[in-house]
Amino acid sequence: MVSKLRVLLGMLVLLALAVGAIVLLAALKAGAAWFTIVPLGILFVGASVMRSLGWFDRKAGG
Repeated sequence: MVSKLRVLLGMLVLLALAVGAIVLLAALKAGAAWFTIVPLGILFVGASVMRSLGWFDRKAGG
């Protein structure tokens, strides 16, 4: 079973990292493609890693 609170908190952290990456890319005057690739990469790879580590799973007995 999935813990909704952990999913919400985890995705908010990843969203904050993605927004930070957008700000950094803007400061570096990066090309337009990077504004799509980097934030989506952070969200997808981060969510995959968090899921594979079991961070989104509800603990037994809880």
